[in-house]
Amino acid sequence: MRTFVALELPEAFIDEVAGMARTLSAVVEGRFAPRENYHITLAFLGDVDDAAAGQAMNALDEACAGAAPVRLAANGLGKFGRASDATLWLGLVEDDGLMALAASVREGLAARGIPFDSKPFKPHVTLARRARIPKASLPSVPFPEPAFAAKATLFKSTLDRQGAVYKPLYTVEWERLLLAKFSHPGDEWNVMA
Repeated sequence: MRTFVALELPEAFIDEVAGMARTLSAVVEGRFAPRENYHITLAFLGDVDDAAAGQAMNALDEACAGAAPVRLAANGLGKFGRASDATLWLGLVEDDGLMALAASVREGLAARGIPFDSKPFKPHVTLARRARIPKASLPSVPFPEPAFAAKATLFKSTLDRQGAVYKPLYTVEWERLLLAKFSHPGDEWNVMA
């Protein structure tokens, strides 16, 4: 089965990403991802058997043990591939917590002998595939407000005519926040538990 480990996004963040994608879809042709597919891939495993999936679950448990909620902050749009056939994405700030979580997941997988795509981790949310990005500049879109994420999942990915369908196989949720408030100036997070 084709699998990947991802950080799930909070619902309010997803709502804002979906609004941004709707605006972009008016000027960018392509196959826009449904909101239920928004996530941040921490490690793409590809095809694994049940035993390897079980070991990936153990690696996910280990990586998330004692982790703090991860700060998500958008920092721009980008693309993989050619402008005529691209993957359009929303980039995220390489926050220390996010980068450490991805590194921990990957180290846990490697320690268990589970192969994964070793390309460097670039935090992003895929908005559209097979996108044709116009030569003119894209419209100005409001980025999602910063948020916290504290839920990671091993997903099974199945491809069909409409695109990818993701089914959660195993989820770890850690340290719930009762109140998280983003305050200016200085872009500091004030967290109250």
